[in-house]
Amino acid sequence: MPTSPHSHTSPHFTTETDAADRRFLRHTLATLAYRAEKPLRDAPPDFAALSVGPGSRTAGEIVAHMADLIEWSLFLARGEHRWKTTPPTTWEADVERFFGALLALDAYLASDAPLIGKADELFQGPIADSLTHTGQLNMLRRLAESPIRAENYVKAEIRAGHVGREQARDRSEFR
Repeated sequence: MPTSPHSHTSPHFTTETDAADRRFLRHTLATLAYRAEKPLRDAPPDFAALSVGPGSRTAGEIVAHMADLIEWSLFLARGEHRWKTTPPTTWEADVERFFGALLALDAYLASDAPLIGKADELFQGPIADSLTHTGQLNMLRRLAESPIRAENYVKAEIRAGHVGREQARDRSEFR
């Protein structure tokens, strides 16, 4: 169905395309939160320091970088081209910062605020990069002899707006 700059699908969005972009991004953030929560939950005590070798990021550096990426996404959504690298602190603090950044970005996407950054660029850049790093954390959990269980993600309880650290515990994991 064609859209016009004046069509409204809800009071929050200016066009049907804007509303669809926001729905997609919010669902993607919920997917990222769900998938990232698994390797971040119950990590072994020394997990933050684990890396695959010299020159590669530690698990703690990966989480701090993921938080940087999602914070950058919010800047981009607002039309600001601003990057900030925050050095890793503690595992818990960096995990909280990551989920806090997801909550802030999701709240922005759910608001009346204009989406200045292009949705496809937000996805293909920082959000997709965070999904890649989630896979790296999964691999590192296996190397730490603390693997997470595989899961049928099609059946996962993922919904837009559910981007905090508390994710569903009832999962379709493979035994």
